[in-house]
Amino acid sequence: MLRRVVRQSKFRHVFGQAVRNDQCYDDIRVSRVTWDSSFCAVNPKFVAIIIEASGGGAFLVLPLQKTGRIDKVYPTVCGHTGPVLDIEWCPHNDHVIASGSEDCTVMVWQIPENGLETALSEPVVVLEGHSKRVGIVSWHPTARNVLLSAGCDNQIIIWNVGTGETMINLEDMHPDVIFSVSWSRNGSLLCTACKDKKVRVIDPRKKKIIAEKDKAHEGARPMRAIFLADGNIFTTGFSRMSERQLALWKSDNMDEPICVQEMDTSNGVLLPFYDPDTNIVYLCGKGDSSIRYFEITDEAPFVHYLNTFSTKEPQRGMGYMPKRGLDVNKCEIARFYKLHERKCEPIIMTVPRKVSPFMSEFKSLRDRVILQDRRIARLEEQVAKVAM
Repeated sequence: MLRRVVRQSKFRHVFGQAVRNDQCYDDIRVSRVTWDSSFCAVNPKFVAIIIEASGGGAFLVLPLQKTGRIDKVYPTVCGHTGPVLDIEWCPHNDHVIASGSEDCTVMVWQIPENGLETALSEPVVVLEGHSKRVGIVSWHPTARNVLLSAGCDNQIIIWNVGTGETMINLEDMHPDVIFSVSWSRNGSLLCTACKDKKVRVIDPRKKKIIAEKDKAHEGARPMRAIFLADGNIFTTGFSRMSERQLALWKSDNMDEPICVQEMDTSNGVLLPFYDPDTNIVYLCGKGDSSIRYFEITDEAPFVHYLNTFSTKEPQRGMGYMPKRGLDVNKCEIARFYKLHERKCEPIIMTVPRKVSPFMSEFKSLRDRVILQDRRIARLEEQVAKVAM
C-alpha cells in the first residue's frame, strides 16, 4: 500500500500575523512615483519611507517605537531636488542611509541617535556621476563605505563613500534600463536584470561578464534577480503570456534553469526578499495584497511553496527587517513593513514552537498552582467576612 509522504521541513507551518492598529505608523503620504522599488527600508533602529513631497524628493525616518499617527509637520530628509526612487540603510552603521533620486544624484545621510528633530537637508556626501535618474542604491554586504548605484543611463557605479570618488564604473554592459542589481553573499560578484531580458553575472573588479542568460523570462515587464547563499540565482519575471514566473539558475551555467514555476496572471512586479539563514524567499507583488513564501532546497522541485499571507489592502511597497532586529524569543524569522496608501503596517512571520512533554507538564503544573491560589484567596475573603 502506497502512503503519501509529507516533505520534512522546519518551516512548513510558518505563518504571518499583522500587528495591532496601535503598532502601525499612520497618516503617511506614501510616494506615488512610478518606479518599481520597495519605497521602504528598515533596520533595528529606524524605518525609512519614501513620501510624496512638493518641490523635490523626501523620505521619512522614524524610530521603530514611534508608532501611531505621524504628524504632518514631522521632519523629513529633504535634500534631493527630484523625487526619491530608492533608499537603503548601511549594513555596518544603523545611522547611515543612502538615497537615489530623479535628480541624477546619490546622497548619503547621517541620522541622529534619537531620530530627526528638524528637517535634514545637508547630506554627508553627494555622489554625482550619473547622467539620468538613479533608481537603485545598494551597499556592499561585507566592505564598509562601498556603495553601488545604477541609473537609467544604463551604467553601474561603485563608490567609495568615504572619499566621494568612483571606484569602478561598469558602462557598455547594459544596452537598456537596469531593473535590479544584487550582490553575492561575499560581495565578489554582481547579478543584474535588464530591460533587454538578459540576466548577467558580473565580476566588477575585472569589469567582465562571466555568465549571462538571454530571455530568462520572455515577458516584457520588469524582472528581478537575486543571489542565493549557495551562489545560485533566483529570478522573478513574466512569461510571454504575461503570467508571473519564478526561476532558479546556476550562476556558472545559465543555459537551462534548475526549475521554472508559473504563478498567476497578475501584472504587479514581484519583489523577492531572501533569508539566507532559513533559505526562504518571500515574494511581495506591488499592488498585491499577499506575501507568498517558498523554501529553496537541493531536492526536486527545488523551490517548494510554503504558504501565503493575505490581507485585504494592496501593498504599495515593502520593507524587510534584517535578522538583527527580530525577536527570536518569540520564534520570529522575518518581519515586513507593508506600505498602504496612508500607513505602514508591520507583519511578523513566526515558526510555531513545538510543545515538548516538559513544556506541557510545566504548563499543567502552573495552571494547578494558579487554581490553588484562587481557592486560597476565596477562603481568605470568606474568613474575613465571618470575622466582621
